[in-house]
Amino acid sequence: MTYVMGAVIPVPTANKQAYIEQAKIAAEVFKDLGALSVFEGWGPDVSPGEVTDFRRAVQLKDDETVVFSWVVWPSKEVFEAAMPKMAEDERMAGDMPFDGKRMIWGGFESIYES
Repeated sequence: MTYVMGAVIPVPTANKQAYIEQAKIAAEVFKDLGALSVFEGWGPDVSPGEVTDFRRAVQLKDDETVVFSWVVWPSKEVFEAAMPKMAEDERMAGDMPFDGKRMIWGGFESIYES
């Protein structure tokens, strides 16, 4: 059963190209370690909600854009085996073009796929 690691990330709008470049490198690392697919979505239309929303979840600032990202893995076990290797991979070194403290992420087991 597939396993999805998803994230919502506040990225300074001015750092869009730097984020894309970093995302391409990260996707290469993820796939080298067994990921099936990687998706990065730039959020030009992330509306505020009445109670909560993506903006509030990451404490979005006026000069930032929400990114919605997910990586599909063949299983949780493959993901867990890849995690320490990701941290050690030299391609992942360097500064992130966003505030990682406000990123939210989690792992999800697939319950339905179409």
